[in-house]
Amino acid sequence: MDPYSAEGELVNIHSAFHQGQFGAVVDFDTSSLSSSNALPARILKLRARLALGQYDAVIQEANAEPRVPDLQAAKALALYLQDAERNGQAAVAAAQKLAGEAGDNLSVQLLAGSVLANAGLTEEALALLARHQGSLDAVALIVQIHLQQNRLDLAVKETQQARKWAQDSLLVNIAESWVGLREGGEKYQQAFYVYEELAQAPASQAAQSLVGQAVSELHLGRLPEAEAALQQALSLEPANPDALANTVVLYTVLGKDAHDVKAELAKVAPKHPFLTDVAAKKDAFAAAQAKYTPKFEV
Repeated sequence: MDPYSAEGELVNIHSAFHQGQFGAVVDFDTSSLSSSNALPARILKLRARLALGQYDAVIQEANAEPRVPDLQAAKALALYLQDAERNGQAAVAAAQKLAGEAGDNLSVQLLAGSVLANAGLTEEALALLARHQGSLDAVALIVQIHLQQNRLDLAVKETQQARKWAQDSLLVNIAESWVGLREGGEKYQQAFYVYEELAQAPASQAAQSLVGQAVSELHLGRLPEAEAALQQALSLEPANPDALANTVVLYTVLGKDAHDVKAELAKVAPKHPFLTDVAAKKDAFAAAQAKYTPKFEV
């Protein structure tokens, strides 16, 4: 059974995590939890620390208990996210070993699967995640991988299947919003409703949901509303990379100078996907341009 299901005592900390309230998750009081839920709650706290970039803290905690697969999976992901160029090979090897030895462990599926997916080993990641037993967290990660593969059909199928057994779960709603933003059309408005409800409710408001609302507004052509949502997100988290990246996009659409915002993004997240994608496109354009540069012989 999914330890994070709505029927259990972890529902509040689990919801806070997926609402993007990572600081609240780290500070969540778990002293009253039953012993069976102590480790899943601890893993949620470590996942929140990873989202906050607190990699050393995760590694240190895992090093104290080297025999716990859940913690070692968290360590592998921390090492990869901290410095993929330096730690990537070791992190992937650790993830593959954990997948072979403890592949039925949900934490291993999620965390080692994330390492494999980030390293481009998507088929290995999907094979590991396919072993889950009714975990919406695993479903959400599978959907993300399919979207990164540009397999919208598979992402749609995954969310449709999850809807049948998860009903009106928060995480299913969020996953459907990811898919809807890729599908377009009327799905933009549906995604907006999900993010707006999260972003504007005091109990669930976080920069992450505000960014989701802003992206929906951008697709709907509501640029002033998108700008307001992004400004609100940055007021909560001034260094939020996704808020900064989408602000660059918005400013470009509006014809505003985005140089300072882009420089701030490069400072806080130099390897953000937006920056690496722009750099790759520039290189591709330069290579194509070079083929058509006129050459003159003297």
